[in-house]
Amino acid sequence: MSPRKICVVVTARPSYSRIKTALTAIKAHPGLELQLVIAGSALLDRYGNAVDFIEKDGFEIAAKVFMVLEGENPTTMAKTTGLGVMELTNVFYNLNPDAVVTIADRFETIATSIAAAYQNIPLIHIQGGEVTGSIDEKVRHANTKLADLHLVSTEEAKERVIKLGEEPEKVMNTGCPSIDLAKEVLESPQMHFDPFEKYGGVGMDFDWRKGYVVVMQHPVTTEYQLAKMHIIETLKAIDALNYPAFWFWPNVDAGSDGTSNGIRTFRELQKPENIHFFKNMEPVDFLVLLKNSKALIGNSSAGIRECSYLGVPVINIGNRQHRRTRAENVQDVNYSEKEIREATEQAISHKHYPSSSLYGNGEAGNKIAEILAKTELTYNKTIAY
Repeated sequence: MSPRKICVVVTARPSYSRIKTALTAIKAHPGLELQLVIAGSALLDRYGNAVDFIEKDGFEIAAKVFMVLEGENPTTMAKTTGLGVMELTNVFYNLNPDAVVTIADRFETIATSIAAAYQNIPLIHIQGGEVTGSIDEKVRHANTKLADLHLVSTEEAKERVIKLGEEPEKVMNTGCPSIDLAKEVLESPQMHFDPFEKYGGVGMDFDWRKGYVVVMQHPVTTEYQLAKMHIIETLKAIDALNYPAFWFWPNVDAGSDGTSNGIRTFRELQKPENIHFFKNMEPVDFLVLLKNSKALIGNSSAGIRECSYLGVPVINIGNRQHRRTRAENVQDVNYSEKEIREATEQAISHKHYPSSSLYGNGEAGNKIAEILAKTELTYNKTIAY
């Protein structure tokens, strides 16, 4: 019996860390053949060129799909998604996979789901059933309704997918694959590296080894016109702290031009000496950086997921993660310099929290591979055997 061909589409840098251990497990499983497709901003240098890290990790890429239109506004988001449908349709037609995997809720992931579902290819959705209160949530639920099998990350998400009308036997809580990497990092206290030495840049005058924070703030697609104002509040707060900060550039969502412009303007005018900016890092390096930090500030889902397992204090800004299930490590604040600064000062002085298994126990990748190997998939029908 030939190995089952599983086509996984990675469209952005965070999606890779969300699926890396599952890719490894699929690649190693004798009953599965991995077809890895890299698309969207994962191919672009300005967003960290995640494809470089993917290839460095030894994954063979079956296809690359360039589909991102410049502009970072709702119109280019829609056009990027439309272009993705056209390009991915051809990729799936040529690869002829037995199943396609789409990940989470980024706006362009709906292109993967449409291209697979409309060609009667069984679709597996990873991390469905969660809520965020923005366009991402609508995309996530749309992916759910197009999918044939649902591998979710929490019990609450499982219940929500079933309430959406999906058959209970098709909904399985595997946990989040990113927690697998967090477990590896948490259980290896000797993991350290110098980010300047490995990723370049001039070191700070501040001794960051005595303590630092990590900042990752993306635009909110439903508030994209306010992106520059939002990021300036955070920049002023972190600058005023006078404490070492490693800051990561935003993703490709609508409003990222405003976020990036705000960062560049502030950097040129204020010349903050305590902040260093990075585009991207290897997934494990990023988690090591988080684990050894005093806090994560911004609105990244890493604060909700990985930091819950690592126990890192999180200052969650604004509405991007609205209603998402969270552990005790997360404190919510508004787009306010004062609130952000005061909350961060408290977080810096706070010890790390106990590790939470809310999003899994570190075995998701292997669970996903076993499910894909042992479940007979047909379009709109799954039969376990």
